[in-house]
Amino acid sequence: MANPLRAAYEALIYAATLAFLAILSFTWSTCAWLLWPVLPERIGTVIGRRAIMTGFRFYAWLLSIAGAYRFDLGDLSGLRDAPPMILAPNHPTLLDAPVILGRFPNLACVMKASVGRNPLFGGGARLARYVSNDSPRQMIRESVEALRRGGHLLLFPEGTRTARPPIDALGGGIGAIAKRAGVPIQTLLIETDSPFLGKRWRPSHPPRLPIHYRARLGRRFAPCSDPARLVADLEAYFRATLGDAAAAAPAERH
Repeated sequence: MANPLRAAYEALIYAATLAFLAILSFTWSTCAWLLWPVLPERIGTVIGRRAIMTGFRFYAWLLSIAGAYRFDLGDLSGLRDAPPMILAPNHPTLLDAPVILGRFPNLACVMKASVGRNPLFGGGARLARYVSNDSPRQMIRESVEALRRGGHLLLFPEGTRTARPPIDALGGGIGAIAKRAGVPIQTLLIETDSPFLGKRWRPSHPPRLPIHYRARLGRRFAPCSDPARLVADLEAYFRATLGDAAAAAPAERH
């Protein structure tokens, strides 16, 4: 039987960290809405992306200090000063975007259109000039423009969190963006030992802590003249690599 004090502590940390993220995001989103009409585009983009990086990096640090998470993100450091590329992670949890955005000062992000309308994240996303996936054609055009301006692009090729591990079917946009921008796709392999914040997670069940979370570099794919073939190769790679990692790892902790 679990220690009652330990269970109570984990429930408290679970609630407090989620509440802090909501407060942090809402506060910056409100500030960003006020800055949007008065800052020039270039300055606003720089401030917006760096503010998001700083806020999410602080949040990850807070999770570590509280004993909620143990992060292994060292592999991402080598990409910070790399030339423009698409960062393509698998997407097991809601925490994936904040963790990765907290590691890069000039990272555009392809996001769901609903995020741009969300009071917690909409203002910050708009100031940072993130890319909405509302219109596939516009998403591709804006993503290519962001890459040509010298930044990186975060794009979850599944489009949403993984429903059927190891990975769901990939969308075709990533291949078209890589081809038009002439940049490589750097896969990121995210592994966690808890279903917390994943599709299968139930809010009524606080997670067991600490949660181990690792993001490591996978294979880098060169742009290809056949975007559909590139996407098929990406999906086959993710399935093989993540499937092998899951088979070798201990069972998830609930």
